[in-house]
Amino acid sequence: MCGIVGICSSKIIISRSWLKNGANTIKHRGPDDFGEYWSQNGMVGLAHRRLAIVDLTSAGHQPMKSRSGELTIVFNGEIYNFIELRNQLIDLGYEFYTKSDTEVILVAYSKWGVDCLKYLDGMFSFAIYDLKNNKVFFARDRAGEKPMYYYYDNNTLYFASELKALLVNRDLPRKIDPISFDCYLSMGYVPGDLCILKGYRKLPPAHAMEFDLNSGGKKIWKYWELPSDNSNQSVKPNFLLDRYEGLLENSVRKQLIADVPVGVLLSGGVDSSLITAMAVRSSKKIKTFTIRFPGHTGVDETEHARLIAKHFNTEHIELEASSASAELIPLLARQYDEPIVDSSMIPTYLVSNLICNHCKVALGGDGGDELFGGYMHHSRLLWMKKYFENVPYGLRKSVSSFASRAMPVGMKGRNWLQGLEIDLKEGLPLIANYFDRTMRHKLISMDIGNISAEDVLLSNIPDSADIIQRVTRMDFNNYLAEDILVKVDRASMINSLEIRAPMLDRSLIEFAYKEVPSYLKTTLKNKKILPKMLAAKILPSGFDQKRKQGFSIPLSEWIKGGEFRDLFHDVLLDKSSIFNITEVKQMLKNQYKGYNNSERLFSLVLFELWRKEYGVEF
Repeated sequence: MCGIVGICSSKIIISRSWLKNGANTIKHRGPDDFGEYWSQNGMVGLAHRRLAIVDLTSAGHQPMKSRSGELTIVFNGEIYNFIELRNQLIDLGYEFYTKSDTEVILVAYSKWGVDCLKYLDGMFSFAIYDLKNNKVFFARDRAGEKPMYYYYDNNTLYFASELKALLVNRDLPRKIDPISFDCYLSMGYVPGDLCILKGYRKLPPAHAMEFDLNSGGKKIWKYWELPSDNSNQSVKPNFLLDRYEGLLENSVRKQLIADVPVGVLLSGGVDSSLITAMAVRSSKKIKTFTIRFPGHTGVDETEHARLIAKHFNTEHIELEASSASAELIPLLARQYDEPIVDSSMIPTYLVSNLICNHCKVALGGDGGDELFGGYMHHSRLLWMKKYFENVPYGLRKSVSSFASRAMPVGMKGRNWLQGLEIDLKEGLPLIANYFDRTMRHKLISMDIGNISAEDVLLSNIPDSADIIQRVTRMDFNNYLAEDILVKVDRASMINSLEIRAPMLDRSLIEFAYKEVPSYLKTTLKNKKILPKMLAAKILPSGFDQKRKQGFSIPLSEWIKGGEFRDLFHDVLLDKSSIFNITEVKQMLKNQYKGYNNSERLFSLVLFELWRKEYGVEF
């Protein structure tokens, strides 16, 4: 795992000092080594911070050149099939001089050009300077595990793993992008290629980009799509169960490969428990980790994790977090240089901070809910479809309008009632809408033009008659990519810890969306059916399949008193805040009354802290 920074231009680059400074800004992503490269023509600069995981020798140093000297790469991530791919290329006559997966990418590009992406399985974000063709080639993994931001202007492209590395360059602007900000307030994240800062962009998951050094132009394309649903309702569930077990076992086996200690994040839920079960099939020495927060028994998962650890005889380590301090929020605001509304970044950070003292790589269960229908809203959508799909639109619209007008923000059921106006035959309600249009306008007056957050999200709804296919694909492309994986990447990398997601192996993704019918994902009364079938087969009999906890915190309670309450008041009620203080006061008042506005308040606090940290202008 690493951090990359670079610049490419159709003209000679004069100012070079910011490149090293930008790389050092993300030193946490790679504390083991630093490398810098400038092309002879002065048009390409590449910098790299290394977290050594595979081939710990100096041979793995980056930027890495091909033996011919015609290719130079900076790479962030892991290629899990690099051994098989390396052997395939050797059989084709290619030679290797290191044991690193980085060199495998270089040789694969030498052989297949941009089509090398068809062969790469893993999490990755990289840039290759192609001297012979005078271009720079960029790519990002299929799920979006590894990030890439860029800024393009005047035939010059700047790029980096984290936005803060680009902001070191004081010549680049830092103004809010209105549409992206509207998305943030609505969804809790900025989707697709948008970025919270105007003029900046993200290279989306499963996309590639080429920059032409002759013309200064760029082109972007999508190299992979989620497969179409080709599931067969008549296929026996046991056949799919065996397929799932085999694919998961293979994925975990590949992701255990490292030249440093590897552990498993064991929350005691279905996904982490299944990953633990598969890990012990490949290695007899598996370390598992769980965490508890003293004084908060309601989110204590240690007993469930112990059951799994004891059953599979892992070296189990129970970590106890110190009482979470409100000081963590400013720290995370600095780290999440494009803020997201997900307070679970706090326990994710705390877990990573403790685990990094024991291992350098950990396997997590991210992706399982999106692939196999594990969220509450999946079964709730089926309920809405069953009971409200045929209700006249006028009546549904009236109820929706009433909820928006009469129900306070944070009141249970408000978002669901608002969603009744959506046609469930082809659309999806915005059930995770933190602030609707009306509330966003009350919070801050800002011209966003003719496109709103709702327009952005609803324009990306997958085309499927099957509502479970529709919502799980939507979650994969949006919530997973822009919230979950961002949360995990930043919280782990600030601790120089690499977290891998076996559920997001390409084979498992394609299996879940192409072969698994919806009835084996979610029904009205059950969720995540296929993984639970596997759990019943291989996990101990006392395992509780109904739980859905994961690593979590009692944020709602914290806000009501002590240092968290003080921080929220100090930030949100400050005269320099961009948000309407009257509206914020009402939200705080309702929070103390019992309405759940904790995530909404968290979103405003995090944004204000981030805005001030990076000197962002409106």
